[in-house]
Amino acid sequence: MSRTRRTDEGRGGLGSRLSNLAVALGCVLFLGGFVWGALVYQPYTVPTASMTPTIDAGDRVLAERIDGSEVRRGDVVVFSEQSWGDLPMVKRVVAVGGDRIACCDDQGRLTVNGKAVDEPYLPEGVKASDTGIPPTTVPKGRLFLLGDERSTSLDSSAHLDEAGNGSVPRSAVDARVDAVAWPLDGMLERPTGFADLPGGLSDPGPLRLVVGAIGLGAVLILGGAAYGSFAKRGSRGQQGRRREPAGVH
Repeated sequence: MSRTRRTDEGRGGLGSRLSNLAVALGCVLFLGGFVWGALVYQPYTVPTASMTPTIDAGDRVLAERIDGSEVRRGDVVVFSEQSWGDLPMVKRVVAVGGDRIACCDDQGRLTVNGKAVDEPYLPEGVKASDTGIPPTTVPKGRLFLLGDERSTSLDSSAHLDEAGNGSVPRSAVDARVDAVAWPLDGMLERPTGFADLPGGLSDPGPLRLVVGAIGLGAVLILGGAAYGSFAKRGSRGQQGRRREPAGVH
């Protein structure tokens, strides 16, 4: 066997091993990403338009499963409150236990603990509340929630006369919305108007890492399989040329 033939076979063997390794690693990332996502996230279909323009009726969202103690101001959460209805609802947390909330200031903004909060997710020119919110203290361990479509949302502002001043217990929260999956609107923007309040903003979930793992896994699987296929064809071509009988000169 010639040195050239041994070298070609060695290269072919190394290429095949690398191809198999890429496919195996890709499968781990691809399947692992889906399993990770299924454990951390729950899909929901939003039934009403109370969160427009952020989330429209019928949109499919991905919400990270969290404990109610992790919720911060500005979070869009999925929760269930029996006195509000039987189905899970999606609203934005604008105040937490101990906060003093009111609306509106002379510029039509919500105030939390006397601080005006800018809410860029509201439609331009729309006040933070059409009906107004009298100064209200949120009881400890509870959350005050509003829909982004303030004129039609049946939220905490519509339940002010009930126990808890319209708030819901933190334990009612099932998940925090990270992204709109369908249509593909992507990750929700961070509500920076609440950033300077005590506790700050919550950190986004690992959705980008999950999607990145799935995407990288798919690339490795396809790339490794394609390389392996080309390598095998090349190897068969070289074997065929070596088997050809020497021509008569």
